[in-house]
Amino acid sequence: MSRFVNRFTVPLAIFAVLVVVFAIGIKDSPDKDLIPSPLIGKPAPAFALPSLTDPGRKVTSAQYRGHWYLFNIWGTWCIDCRIEQPMLLRIKQTGIIPIVGLDWKDDPKDARSYLKQAGDPYQSIAVDQDGAEAIMWGAYGAPETFLVNPEGIVVYKRIGPITERAWAQDILPRLPLTSTPDAASSS
Repeated sequence: MSRFVNRFTVPLAIFAVLVVVFAIGIKDSPDKDLIPSPLIGKPAPAFALPSLTDPGRKVTSAQYRGHWYLFNIWGTWCIDCRIEQPMLLRIKQTGIIPIVGLDWKDDPKDARSYLKQAGDPYQSIAVDQDGAEAIMWGAYGAPETFLVNPEGIVVYKRIGPITERAWAQDILPRLPLTSTPDAASSS
């Protein structure tokens, strides 16, 4: 029995140490949320989708031509989207950039109710019930946010919630601003 234990104990201990080292490395990696997107440097997908807040109206990419905007894919079923909500509200309060929401695979009634209760950070919200639009953007999940320049080119993609750090270090420096990086947190 002791030969059996020794035969498996050392490899198992080495494996456990490697798992811990890799887990710490991934957890502490500053680039863990930066999965490259094939859209970076390319035109953002054109869209014309029903509006969540005004079902008779469409939300279109043409409405934002000539302006910077954040395109935020979210859903009420998404826990990280709920975590991100206060930061999106702070970004909206800065007035620096509009946020266009894509309510992804969600019940529109649930989405409207959630926004009424939690606050609505979006300038407009498109509905993507079947998920086809999110696929066009190459979304892996929610939340995902794309920074689109006035020429309609995607210049940045963030997977996961926008944090104060991501706003200050990853998004604001890409914008032609005179504001300070802590503009969103000063509200």
